Amino acid sequence: RLLTDHGVTVFMHGAKGHTEGRMYTQDLLSYVGLPEATSLEQAQQQLTQNRFSYLSLEHFCPKLAHIINLRPILGLRSPVHTLARMLNPFAATASIQGIFHPGYRPTHQEAAAILNDPHVAVIKGEGGEIERNPDVPCLVQSVHLTHRIDEQWPALFSKRHRKPDTLNPQQLADLWQGTLVDEYAEATIIGTTAITLKLIGQASSQSDAENKAKALWNNRNHNIK
Repeated sequence: RLLTDHGVTVFMHGAKGHTEGRMYTQDLLSYVGLPEATSLEQAQQQLTQNRFSYLSLEHFCPKLAHIINLRPILGLRSPVHTLARMLNPFAATASIQGIFHPGYRPTHQEAAAILNDPHVAVIKGEGGEIERNPDVPCLVQSVHLTHRIDEQWPALFSKRHRKPDTLNPQQLADLWQGTLVDEYAEATIIGTTAITLKLIGQASSQSDAENKAKALWNNRNHNIK
């Protein structure tokens, strides 16, 4: 939302229900006024009209979604989890991938180079998602026109935050509207946005990216509708 409100087109895809006790993106979209698509055609329309769309894997690659949903039965991840993260159905010129196990990060980077993806960044995201953890340093392994770059981003806090035992999705809306103050959440948003701005060439350095991301957050339209 922070990027789309400033002219950047964003397409997201994912899968839900394969891990018990987690919140999934498509269940939270409505809290910040973002649309969900049920087909590639509808996603394309939403991207044209709103510069954002989320499409569940089951709607454009149901066989992969089925394999992912076997995780509770198999008791572990399959290589499909890695494959699904690399899917780029609209041939976006830049993409960012989140992984959980650091050992997969260079694998994704190398795969992006082999696939000739123009601009890709891979991070160890919180819970494996595309979400920078501001409490720890973040290694971004990227590919820019086949050139591999490893870049260390520093932690944004000197001490770790204690994570809440439960999450309330309404807090996402409250944070956006400015009725909730949460320094960890704000730093997560700003930090992840900064990495994205540098990836897409809208920032020349880490400090430039951080400053621009902070400006986007501070000047956001608080209205969700």
